[in-house]
Amino acid sequence: MKLKEIYEFLNQISPFELQEKWDNSGLVVGRLDDDITQIVTALDLDEQMIEQSDEGVLFVVHHPLIFGGISSLDFDSYPANLIQKLIQKNQSLIAMHTNFDKSHLNRFVFEEVLGFRCDGCEEFVCYAQDELDSDRLYARLKKRLDLLHIKVVGEKKQINSIALTTGSGASMIDEIDADCFLTGDIKYHDAIKAINQNKMLIDIGHYESERFFAEIMGRELKVLPILVIITNSKNPFVYKNI
Repeated sequence: MKLKEIYEFLNQISPFELQEKWDNSGLVVGRLDDDITQIVTALDLDEQMIEQSDEGVLFVVHHPLIFGGISSLDFDSYPANLIQKLIQKNQSLIAMHTNFDKSHLNRFVFEEVLGFRCDGCEEFVCYAQDELDSDRLYARLKKRLDLLHIKVVGEKKQINSIALTTGSGASMIDEIDADCFLTGDIKYHDAIKAINQNKMLIDIGHYESERFFAEIMGRELKVLPILVIITNSKNPFVYKNI
């Protein structure tokens, strides 16, 4: 298949125009006229994936390899080292980031992974009216997200409404209208703000909440006449008991 055909298909299922202004979803490395032999989908791109893949491969990932402007290409430094390897192997890269959060990822994790019945999604946030106690919620998160631990702010024993944003969503706390907000990368000052707003926050991890991207993308791409390989990205964090 031509890269252009795959790009147009991805744009249909999750339009690139949905992405945030600061984002860099779309074609990151490659040429639309290139011939693609297979697709590899993953949360993130790393050096091992490039080296283990053949020439002519298209990587479809969640997190863009390039954020903001690049003033130089130092091939000894990230991300220029990966860009060089992609070009040397005639490989291409497309990112499906905030557009895919809005169209697929948040609702999938909320409904199919965590089992909530979504009452509606507003941009990045999915909501549900659901009465449950905090201990039951912790058990569900541990089992379904395979969590070793969670960080909780403003704990409430009884929860009547819940919201979720995968990845890093704590900056949206002012907009959240729910007893409990599930997201990743909760910072100290977000926690202080949540307590003052009488909101419960649970940090479910950035990687842990987004690692389903490759599975969802694989489902969508299976209709295309090309081999699709689903790859599990590595969590950059290692958790230690000390």
